[in-house]
Amino acid sequence: MSELFEAVDALIASASPLPPPAERERLRRAHGLTQDQVAKALKVRRATVVSWESGKTEPRPPQREAYARLLEKLADLYPVNATAPIQVTDAEPADTAAEARPLSPGPSAEPDAPPQSRAPMPTPARDATQARSARTSRPTSPPPAVKRSTPRPATARVAADPRYANGPLGVLDGDGSLYCIGGLVLDCPATTIPALVDWTLTEAHLGAPRLHPSGKDADPLIVLTGAAAERLGLPERLEDRRGLRLPEDHKVVKQITKAKWKLTRRGFGPWARIYRPAQHGQRQCVQFAVLPWGALDSRSWGTTDHLAPAAIADVLGTYATRVITPRGSTAVSGLETMTALRPPTRAVRDEDTGSWVSGPVPGSLTEPVDPAPVEAPDQHPVVAARYPRTHQRTPDEVLDEEAYEWTRDPQLLTDAECTRSFAVGIDVNTAFLAAANRLVVGLGAPVHIAQPAFDKKTPGSWLVDLSGIELDPRLPSPFTPHGTRPDGPAWYATPTVAYAAELISTYELPVTLRPLEAWIRTESGAYLDPWYKHLAEAYKQTMADLGVVTGMTEAKFLTAMETHKQTDPGMAAVLSAIKSTVKGGIGKFREGPQGASYKFGERWPALERPTWRPDIRAAIISTARVNMHRKLLKTALATQHAPAPAGHLMLGEDALLPIALLSDCAVYLSDGPSPLDVLPHTADGKPTPGTFRLGVSPGMVKHEGTQEMLWAVAMLDEGHNPARHIKGTDAAIDGE
Repeated sequence: MSELFEAVDALIASASPLPPPAERERLRRAHGLTQDQVAKALKVRRATVVSWESGKTEPRPPQREAYARLLEKLADLYPVNATAPIQVTDAEPADTAAEARPLSPGPSAEPDAPPQSRAPMPTPARDATQARSARTSRPTSPPPAVKRSTPRPATARVAADPRYANGPLGVLDGDGSLYCIGGLVLDCPATTIPALVDWTLTEAHLGAPRLHPSGKDADPLIVLTGAAAERLGLPERLEDRRGLRLPEDHKVVKQITKAKWKLTRRGFGPWARIYRPAQHGQRQCVQFAVLPWGALDSRSWGTTDHLAPAAIADVLGTYATRVITPRGSTAVSGLETMTALRPPTRAVRDEDTGSWVSGPVPGSLTEPVDPAPVEAPDQHPVVAARYPRTHQRTPDEVLDEEAYEWTRDPQLLTDAECTRSFAVGIDVNTAFLAAANRLVVGLGAPVHIAQPAFDKKTPGSWLVDLSGIELDPRLPSPFTPHGTRPDGPAWYATPTVAYAAELISTYELPVTLRPLEAWIRTESGAYLDPWYKHLAEAYKQTMADLGVVTGMTEAKFLTAMETHKQTDPGMAAVLSAIKSTVKGGIGKFREGPQGASYKFGERWPALERPTWRPDIRAAIISTARVNMHRKLLKTALATQHAPAPAGHLMLGEDALLPIALLSDCAVYLSDGPSPLDVLPHTADGKPTPGTFRLGVSPGMVKHEGTQEMLWAVAMLDEGHNPARHIKGTDAAIDGE
């Protein structure tokens, strides 16, 4: 009988389930094991382990059962696709391997202390010979990394990975010099695009580790200057100004096809991706950004594309290290950052078969869903099927959650306000990013409910009449983007209705909330939290590099902000790109159709993304708008002498009230030119709780600009918004 049991055990051992070959290697590396160590433990040769990990051979008993046990335990420790805290190679590590990036931007500064010193980014006038001293010939192992005398702190993701020893990207110039981060320059011999792709994947050691254990490593990015584009046979400009891509019969496209590489559907344009299908779980893909074709939008990147190649590499490399490797516009990068931080799927083991299958990541957006009809834009099929194209939807037919654009009626200016000398603008730092912090959003499809009871914890859209909430006419309504009082039932996102309930409860307003219907999401979560934390840290770290740190006194903060963009033009470009990443990423939640061939009422490609979610965009903007109104009201209440009586929100003539709003900017009339002359403080000199606070963190405010009072009143009389021009320029043009 024992012989039969042994035979059964041997049969089971011979079929012990194993993960795919690429996963075997990943798990070993995740635990910091070499192939030699695994071979010694299993009493086999190292070459045998190499064959198991490449898929050339499969383990046989008795090693198979032991190997399966090892991998199973490692899989429990390191979920599938987890990035290892320790990276090892199967050969002796080279002396030139990159050092581990620091895990924090350095010691936190004491209050009012200057930020940690750093070397400024290269400028076009900087001598490039210093960088060229680091040039190597075609490397078969990572070349030595050249360090700055005062290295700029970098946001670390994991310990140094020898696969990406030279950083996330390189800027290729016409003489074959590839400029990487940190001043490193490599010699690139490639003179065609296919050869450049091959060289990048085999010898350049470019790329970046994933941001989430179940995500994907970032593909290497090659940025082409005008001279490099010419060297590779690319035209100076694209003739197809509508499609922005090379024609299919262009010689470069033919070269790519002949070499058995593929282009994505968008073809070879300002941002191109060249790839081959993944084999054994290994991606083969290189991204390209062609500078002379406008890859870097000046609204986001300023004049970065006019800098010297070394400086371009430093700007883009800093952004890639702190945010993500650019893979298109900053809007695209904003959306890709969300997905990289919360990927939709992960590999899970099927309990029945023991094999690896795709499963959802908890808390992520996992599949495309259609919006509620009230949340969709006019051209969406769910709306086009209900209304003719010429129909103008009314507030009770469409959700209209947009940012503020409001001006006060000049007839409502008080006598005291007309005696003041200045108009002072304050601006909320990354207001939409701050609104995303801890915001609960829907993760699945909407569910329609009639006569619902309002629940502020349930994300969705609510049809409710808020016209009964009366505010001081000198304040904008918090319920509409134009600041006018609603005149009947309308659709609102959950944060707006929650603020209405807050006003009713706090100030004992004689109003009852009775939603008529709602579209709610029963599955919800703080999907954007990792995105907020990641970008908030990138923003604050970049501001610190520009001399503005947390903990400064208000006076020192205002002084630092006056010149922060002149401190380091390259870092100022990174800051601009981070701000654009926030706004553009949120805009992608409601991306519209593109192309002349689109027909009204048809679906468009963006709808097939799990991240096409106009309801999430509405929730973010709604939160930002009510956050602004809450502070406007708290500021007004803190500056009037007599407390507001219960039952209504009429304010005294001495209350400090804005005269104009534009998104996250508010303009006040003041006796002095500084925000310190406007914002209320307690007796001990601290900001009054609940009001605007000066500082660098998201949600705090900075000085936007100051003009004379008569200028602001004239703007109001002429129907213009002073908040748009308070800086002396157009805020929309400046991208603020």
